[in-house]
Amino acid sequence: MFTTTTGSVNSLSAQLQHLSNQVLDIAAALLRHEGLTTLRDIHLPSGTLNAVEGLQRDLIDLVDALSENDRELEQLRALATTSALINSSLDVDTVLSQAMDNLIDLINAERGFIVMAQDAASDLEFRVSRGINDMEAQESEVSRKFLRRVLKSGQPLLSDNAMEEQLHSDSDTIHKFALRSIMCVPLIFRDRVSGSERIGGAIYVDNKFKQAVFSERELNLLTAFANQAAVAIENAILYQQVEETMREINRARLLIENVFASIDSGIMTTDYDGAVTLINRAGQDILHVQAHQVIGQPLTSALSFSDELERQISAARQNGQSVALEAQSEIVGRGRAILNVRLSPLQGDNGMIQGAAMLLDDLTDERERDDMLDTFSRYLSADMIKNIHQIAELAKGGERRELTCVFISTCNFADFPPNHLPQQQMEMLNIFLETATQVVHSTRGIVDKYLGNEMMVLFNTQLNPDLYHARSAIQMAVAMRQAFERVYTHLGMNGSAPTYNMAIHTGIATLGNVGSMRRRSFTALGDTINTAKRVQETALPGQILVTGEAYDYLLANSPNLHDFHLNPLPPITLRGKRRETRLFEVAHD
Repeated sequence: MFTTTTGSVNSLSAQLQHLSNQVLDIAAALLRHEGLTTLRDIHLPSGTLNAVEGLQRDLIDLVDALSENDRELEQLRALATTSALINSSLDVDTVLSQAMDNLIDLINAERGFIVMAQDAASDLEFRVSRGINDMEAQESEVSRKFLRRVLKSGQPLLSDNAMEEQLHSDSDTIHKFALRSIMCVPLIFRDRVSGSERIGGAIYVDNKFKQAVFSERELNLLTAFANQAAVAIENAILYQQVEETMREINRARLLIENVFASIDSGIMTTDYDGAVTLINRAGQDILHVQAHQVIGQPLTSALSFSDELERQISAARQNGQSVALEAQSEIVGRGRAILNVRLSPLQGDNGMIQGAAMLLDDLTDERERDDMLDTFSRYLSADMIKNIHQIAELAKGGERRELTCVFISTCNFADFPPNHLPQQQMEMLNIFLETATQVVHSTRGIVDKYLGNEMMVLFNTQLNPDLYHARSAIQMAVAMRQAFERVYTHLGMNGSAPTYNMAIHTGIATLGNVGSMRRRSFTALGDTINTAKRVQETALPGQILVTGEAYDYLLANSPNLHDFHLNPLPPITLRGKRRETRLFEVAHD
């Protein structure tokens, strides 16, 4: 067995041609010789010239056969190269365009088209259009009727001179553009599961100017090319479908991850053997773990549980039971936690249990708060406990509410004896703060916060609702003034030079919980609070100042004002304010 290169075939063909020429020369020489020898009555053996002429014809036929075989070999090699090219990339359209260019050159066509169609009657999609130049690859010059005959029959079609053939006399395109040599073969797609075949398109080539360009050999070559192209197109379609499926899977995965991340409850899933397969961000926070620490690990690596919880998990995994229970667990790095656990089995498409899904809600803070409220209930009224429940359930955005805010400076550190040690100064400060706090509680005020020697007090919050909150605030201030005077007497201080001052303001503020899940503080924010503080900063020692807003609310809601008297003061412009603030001073008895 041997292989023949194009160079060796050309060399052999040249040698045969040279030999044929030599035989021709010999035949001519014999004819001349025969003329001379005939005069001498000498003759060549019978049949010599005929044998030489036959040898020449055989040599010419051999040269033609060798050339034909060489051309066929070249086409087969080109087909192999095209096959490798088609299967080298999933960018099928680009590869098929390059392969079509090679094919057009190989079979002496002018144009080539790869056309997709669902059936013979459906619209034609020209997927690849190639020509010896861009002007030639005009899809409008392709015979649709020729194409549809192939799509309908599923058989290759070859025309040596389409212009003259009766079969194509009804084709306007063939006659309009004077199409001569035409070949068209079907694209046959095979179902990889059932093995059934369907016609999904065709490959069409033509030469407008030359007739009989194509033979059965070119038709067979085009058919082989079509088979390769069909496989390549089908692979590309499958690849695109796989890519789209992967994109859909990724989109679904991202959606699930976003949904899981947005859920406040912890979510965990396990396989049948109890290994963790998924945990969302809330679950990681509740269990004080990172996802990479528990994924693929036993559930016990993330959550320690009692025998009862373990039994319930096993039942959900094995028997398909959904359960809900409250469990207590020791969480590494966090300590004791009380969790509401809801378990549901995970079933596959075949209905078999493949694992379990677990929903976790952290009840630790809620249970601690309930225990604290239970303790408070022994000392506070039911209404006050109800109000505590109300503020505990406030959203992080808070609630806007009209209230009265009081800022109090209970004492002046400068008036403390200079020889007092820090501990003694702290003891004296606590005397004033304790005195002020007792007065606030006795008048149903709420101490919002302590600020060194100052206090912020609120009336008409969710904890102490009061329609007459401005009046209650002024009554508290008068009672506190009297209490401070008693402290001055007890401490031997000069009562005629008081060191306290207070400011009372009414308006809208936002009340709510601030802080974290582990620790919160109920407070009020807004311009009403800022105004009360800035008025207090302007008050002189011993003054109780009331803003115009508090005074207006007092007049509108408290008809009986005999308990105290308010003296008007000149309005002032507070720091950070443009408009003047009206002020009144609570007079001494």
